[in-house]
Amino acid sequence: MTSPHGPTRRGFLQTSAAATAALSLPPLVHASGSDTIKVGLIGCGGRGTGAADNCLNSAPGVKLVAVGDVFADRIDSCLSNLAKLGDKVEVGDRKFVGLDAYKNVIESDVDLVLLATPPGFRPLHLEAAVAAGKHIFTEKPVGVDAPGIRRVLAAYEAAKEKRLGIVAGTQRRHQDDYLASMEQIHNGALGEIVSGRVYWNQGGLWHKARVNGMTDAEWQIRNWLYFTWLSGDHIVEQHVHNLDVANWALGEHPIRAVGMGGRQSRTAPEYGHIFDHFAVQYEYPSGTVVQSYCRQIDGCENNVSETIEGTQGKWTSQGHRITHGGKVKWRYRADGKRIDSYVQEHTHLIESIRKGEPLNELKTVAESTLTAIMGRMSAYTGKAIEWDQALNSQENLYPADLTLESSLPVPPVAIPGRTPFV
Repeated sequence: MTSPHGPTRRGFLQTSAAATAALSLPPLVHASGSDTIKVGLIGCGGRGTGAADNCLNSAPGVKLVAVGDVFADRIDSCLSNLAKLGDKVEVGDRKFVGLDAYKNVIESDVDLVLLATPPGFRPLHLEAAVAAGKHIFTEKPVGVDAPGIRRVLAAYEAAKEKRLGIVAGTQRRHQDDYLASMEQIHNGALGEIVSGRVYWNQGGLWHKARVNGMTDAEWQIRNWLYFTWLSGDHIVEQHVHNLDVANWALGEHPIRAVGMGGRQSRTAPEYGHIFDHFAVQYEYPSGTVVQSYCRQIDGCENNVSETIEGTQGKWTSQGHRITHGGKVKWRYRADGKRIDSYVQEHTHLIESIRKGEPLNELKTVAESTLTAIMGRMSAYTGKAIEWDQALNSQENLYPADLTLESSLPVPPVAIPGRTPFV
């Protein structure tokens, strides 16, 4: 498999002529529901299966026609779960297995690809899909290190030139209560924003036992949560949602991070080498300071929320309300039946493609991903990390010459004050 951290401009340069020609082309589909959008799924685990289900239920005229995964059993499980959708699934023999399965899916005459593999593969898959001129739904985060993010940002520019639609799995940006809240914040309901707090504190997650004959690569990919080259650690893989809300509210990304964290509960070998808690202070260009907390430890208080405070009020996602002086200034009230945001993000993407006005969220999700990576870098090293330092880091986490037979020793757990910034 080609490393996703090679030259970032190759695909862009190879497709620039095609991108220019694409500017004069009509939209992919001319009227809502009038033509079929053929979908290919890359990554058939739980999230990929869920994304495919959401996509196929988001709009008329959408069919799943190709699937790919590193492991055949994941494909079988995925298609079994999607069988309930009947003729919306017409995969046939377009089932591709292995580290290069993504190439086969992209080449299968699909219009839209769903990227739901572990995040370490995301830069490579994004670049390949953009180079092939495909519209994209990509799960978050979109990378695990700075070389990957630089490659994603180059793909964003190429996608803009080709007028490709790209929506990310930061579904809060498609959720009615968050959209209404952000409208209030951006219209000045909080006054001058001065601080924020974002949380994803929960219990532990699953892991899969290693069985006889399982190579290092297979074991790590099947337990991708616990290896930084695959997940970025849970501050990147999971907490990116809350950090994305902070960036969205402020309309900017942070310029500095000072963080700490560690590994106190999940210390057994099956949990790889990631931390189980982080606390990071982010400083933004406007002077706003956002406190970030995430934890995956059983038996502790859970909290998944965001709070933004200003001179004229405080907004919290718990109830989506704004208060000031102990009184409620504004509260979100649903107008009709609540729409599932996991479905709505696909609806918005497909509507934009059919209108010929494709959404492209790749830059914002790349910046939110780098926000999380910067926090991890600070916590791992014990150093304050500036945005430009993080973006220009040379730390490449992707294994060289990766195959399913690769020997991949588990990296040591980071020790703040000893682990270097690269």
